[in-house]
Amino acid sequence: MASEKEYLEFIMEQLSDLDDVTYRAMMGEYIIYCKGKIIGGIYDDRFLVKPTKSALAMMPEAEKALPYEGAKEMLLVDNVEDRTFLQNLITAICEELPAPKPK
Repeated sequence: MASEKEYLEFIMEQLSDLDDVTYRAMMGEYIIYCKGKIIGGIYDDRFLVKPTKSALAMMPEAEKALPYEGAKEMLLVDNVEDRTFLQNLITAICEELPAPKPK
């Protein structure tokens, strides 16, 4: 099942105060980037993020979910209504991830 563009737009609006948060459509889903780093994505109208130390600390009770069959588990963000929390979460994940490899 592909994700709805409206859900992507809602998430991107929630993150609009952050610098350099972008997305790329991929096979009906959306990969979310922060400063060129993949931090998560929208899969089946669910916002999933990488299970970094900071994400696990900020969401200790988060449900783990597979974005698609054969993928690594990610964390389901169920508190997408809280703009401040979401922005803090994405900032923490972004700071923790290594810089993207040069092309």
